[in-house]
Amino acid sequence: MEKIIVVGGGPAGLMAAVKAAENGSEVLLLEKMNRVGKKMLITGKGRCNITNTAQIPELIKNITGNGAFLNSTIRAFDNEDVIAFFNGLGLSTKIERGGRIFPESDKAADVVGSMLRALHRLGVKIEVNQVIDHILVKNSTVCGVKTKTGKIYEGDAVILATGGASYPGTGSTGDGYAMAKNLGHSVVPIKPSLVPLETKESWIKSVQGLSLKNVKVTALADGEKIGEDFGEMLFTHFGVSGPIILSLSRVVTEQLQQGKKVELSINLKPALTPEVLDKRIQRDFEKFIRKQIKNSLHELLPAKLIDVMIGLASLEPDKEIHQVTKEERLRLVNAIEHLTLTVTKTRPIAEAIVTAGGIEVKEINPKTMESKLVKHLYFAGEVIDIDGYTGGFNLQAAFSTGAAAGQYAAWSD
Repeated sequence: MEKIIVVGGGPAGLMAAVKAAENGSEVLLLEKMNRVGKKMLITGKGRCNITNTAQIPELIKNITGNGAFLNSTIRAFDNEDVIAFFNGLGLSTKIERGGRIFPESDKAADVVGSMLRALHRLGVKIEVNQVIDHILVKNSTVCGVKTKTGKIYEGDAVILATGGASYPGTGSTGDGYAMAKNLGHSVVPIKPSLVPLETKESWIKSVQGLSLKNVKVTALADGEKIGEDFGEMLFTHFGVSGPIILSLSRVVTEQLQQGKKVELSINLKPALTPEVLDKRIQRDFEKFIRKQIKNSLHELLPAKLIDVMIGLASLEPDKEIHQVTKEERLRLVNAIEHLTLTVTKTRPIAEAIVTAGGIEVKEINPKTMESKLVKHLYFAGEVIDIDGYTGGFNLQAAFSTGAAAGQYAAWSD
């Protein structure tokens, strides 16, 4: 019987441990924190978006960092397999907007709990508070791991599933990169992916906490369009966050690193053409003809944004509607369709939902997740140079790579 050591108790590590045990191996799961699944508990705002209903080509397309590398593993254990896996563990799931799959209970703890019950049923041994120092290798073949305290665990195969460097409080502190480097693996420099953005404009603080729905955000680098998304966003005390900001953050990060000027142009009313928006404003103005501008926009804009938009359109807030010129009205139309923010930097990698960069995929067998440099060493999850958009794509990647690593580690000779 193969003895397999899984290092890291996140989604990839938990799945790897289940699959290795299901395939007849004796499995030991080592976790540095005081409990497994800590990062899973905070994903999807504590609800855990386990996968997405998208077709496989679309799944791969949404894994922007080396999605093609995952073609084999995702096809071998796809989104339908993930849903069937959790349903088989007694976890009911539901589909939400954008094809996102959540547990019916809306509790990430139920996802982690279902996996833990599976591990206990399969006899997987779990040891927490175990910080691994390095992986032991003899004759270019893995033979175990050594902890920071000097304790040695022997094994026939090791699955490294230590996560990235985001949310370090959950245990993802980038330990796996150093372990892989020590064994000769290349590590692509890490950077934040799916991360909030800091902006220059001072008015941001006056609207912090404001959430916008159904808006379009276009990202520009030195005036050229680099990305665009539609949906929800959020103003914060430092800048912007929310789903569409996080999705654009990867391309924004790349352009900032090249020293380019990056701006976000927000269209608050993307469903309306400039002409239709102008007519809408004219109707509102007729309705509030005797009021001041500052008291006439509450049906068009969120209350927090009214003063900001009046200022950006260079309008006099106390001016009465019947005195507003066509030119002034068109300035307001333009401001609503091109609310522009200047991005100064991303938030720290510790605040990123996902880490881009990691162990070089060219040095990993894409079907088995085994190292091409060290026999019986496998990788799974975010420690690899893979990352995707929000919507369940990152967890799908973690589960697919974890399933492959666990299965093939159990089958290794």
